Amino acid sequence: MSEPEHGASGAPAGNQEGVPSGLDAFAEVWAGVVAETSYVQMDTGEIATHLRGLASSLAHALFAEPFQAGPAQQVGAVLVATHFTGTDTLERTVALLGEGLLPRLAVDTPELRARLARLQGGLASGYAQALQRQTLAEQEDIRQAGLVVRQQAENALRASEARFRAVFAGAPVGIGIGDPWGRIFDANQTLSDMLGYSIAELREHAVTDFVHPDDLPDLLETYRILAEGQQDRVRTEIRCRRRDGGVVWTHLALSLVRDDDGEPSLLVVMGEDVSARYHLQTRLRGQALLHDPLTRLPNRVLFFDRLAEVFAGAATGDRVGLCVLDLDGFKAINDGLGYDVGDEVLAVVAARLEQSESPRGHLVAHMGGDEFVILVKDSRSAEEVIEAAERALAALAAPIRIQAHDLSVSASIGVVERPVAGTEPTDLMRAADITLYWAKSGGKARWALFDPERDLREVGRHALSMSMPAALKHQQFTLEYQPVIRLADGVVLSVEALVRWQHPQLGLLNPDRFMPLAEETGLIVPLGRWVLERACRQARMWQDLFPDAPFVSINVAGPQSEDRMLVNDVKRVLAETGLDPGRLQLELSGGAVIGAADEPVGALWELSELGVRIAIDDFGAGYSNLAHLRSLPARELKLAGSFVQRLGLPAEPDSVDEPIVGTLVSLAHMLDLTVTAKRVESPVQAERLRALGCDGAQGWHVAHPGSADEVLRLLDAQQEKPGED
Repeated sequence: MSEPEHGASGAPAGNQEGVPSGLDAFAEVWAGVVAETSYVQMDTGEIATHLRGLASSLAHALFAEPFQAGPAQQVGAVLVATHFTGTDTLERTVALLGEGLLPRLAVDTPELRARLARLQGGLASGYAQALQRQTLAEQEDIRQAGLVVRQQAENALRASEARFRAVFAGAPVGIGIGDPWGRIFDANQTLSDMLGYSIAELREHAVTDFVHPDDLPDLLETYRILAEGQQDRVRTEIRCRRRDGGVVWTHLALSLVRDDDGEPSLLVVMGEDVSARYHLQTRLRGQALLHDPLTRLPNRVLFFDRLAEVFAGAATGDRVGLCVLDLDGFKAINDGLGYDVGDEVLAVVAARLEQSESPRGHLVAHMGGDEFVILVKDSRSAEEVIEAAERALAALAAPIRIQAHDLSVSASIGVVERPVAGTEPTDLMRAADITLYWAKSGGKARWALFDPERDLREVGRHALSMSMPAALKHQQFTLEYQPVIRLADGVVLSVEALVRWQHPQLGLLNPDRFMPLAEETGLIVPLGRWVLERACRQARMWQDLFPDAPFVSINVAGPQSEDRMLVNDVKRVLAETGLDPGRLQLELSGGAVIGAADEPVGALWELSELGVRIAIDDFGAGYSNLAHLRSLPARELKLAGSFVQRLGLPAEPDSVDEPIVGTLVSLAHMLDLTVTAKRVESPVQAERLRALGCDGAQGWHVAHPGSADEVLRLLDAQQEKPGED
């Protein structure tokens, strides 16, 4: 084979334009490398056309006299500008230059290999510089610093164009080159400055020596990915330790260069100091985490931090105060005017509270929603905290004008003040929340001060309500029965079933202790269903024993009357027990049914059509209206005990008690209602009621509530009296 023809300086013969031959094929191979490693909107042919000129520039630079590496740098910059910046593009391009350019040009001399190596370095330098410029543009502060450093690097490069070392030394990022095990044998000045070690000292260490111990496992895992060939370059962010003990947050890029056999030969580490960015982000994140963006007040996280500091640093005798505010009727603003108006209201409220309390050294925080809190550190007395609450109410007194709306906003405030010793932050917050509930239940625009005795009562009620479901499950409830007699002859007309709770610790509890709790918790419906079943089963036993057995009367609470299952429950129990519907009476309070919605009233009519008796209980206590009784299927009216009590007292000259009772009885009779008086406790009361035309009586004068057996004995005795029907 003959030697190829060469031009001057050993250059190969070129084409008509002076471009060395063989570059077309090199450009095609180069295009394939770029297409595999970079993602651009060009096909392989377009990439080859673009790279052909770059390959020509590299070839001309290779044979130019005098030799310069500058064109190779420009080629590297053009690669970045054309977005040929895939993960492996630079590495494979540099390798392709070393392996494929000279063979394609059919030349190979030691001098050309030396020049080619410098061109490789120049291309890598230009590529690195352009890529660095592109990266630094993303962050203004880093970009500004980078421009200065890059200018210094460019000045150094122009002073020594052919030396890759100048680029390496002046890079704006720290660069370290080591063996595959991470032992450093070269580093640039930037890395030296970043870590505080001289370059000579860096050469005595491995990369892992500078990594924070907590981040070392992450770095080792990153290197494992490189060593196993899963990736050629890996980026991570770790902490590095400086010589002076400081910590540098570093954005690290690791590349593992392999030899022709694919074995690791060099480890290239590029590190960028991002400590300023990290600390800025940390501060911004801290601000976002600890302050509410809407009101700009400290949020609940910061508030609890401050509260913990109060307790942690408290001295003997220190006190603390707390005001918890909840806006009255704020939901109506959101629902009626929109959440944007609601947000503006919250912002104005926050500003007013801040202006009112911050000058006095009190912390105002937004706990979320429409709830705010005022922390009074080192309070002197409860009066000081109450003054803060009153200032807050005064600050909200003026209307808030938003979007042509003048909105009146008030707040309910729970106030707590106590010594720091002997308590905990959670105890303080619990007391404040409970007191806020007291304030809201008392009306709008007011504060309430924590009362330990009331709290104990509330805790007892809460414990009682929490134990009710288990009590129902374990059959702790029982029934007692109180007879109702006919005043005319003393015959037992009915018995009222009264539920009792046989509490394992508190003993026998009357309904006034637990029935309000049952209504609050919703347990009244299953409890009422249990009473219905038990009472009807007992009434069926009396029905089997006595032809004229009394009917059983059961109280039905408001939530029960609104329960859609009431009619079905009554039908089911009557069917299961076989009780005559006429021997069951349901008692409902006047407030629960008078003026009620159509559905509950319809249910009462349906029950009445079954034969079940309907009675209005405690008539005259609270809201009562005789006219509305005409729309109800009621058969009996039970007068409230308050009407009966004064009948047993000496009559006053202007007393109207008896005329009122007489009028109610007469009007009820006009509506075909029988009238039973409750809480009849003396013979005098019974006699006056009989004289006024009242039909029945119930109370201690008649009989105390007792067991089913006691009622049975009473019915047996009544049955044995001669002349009775």
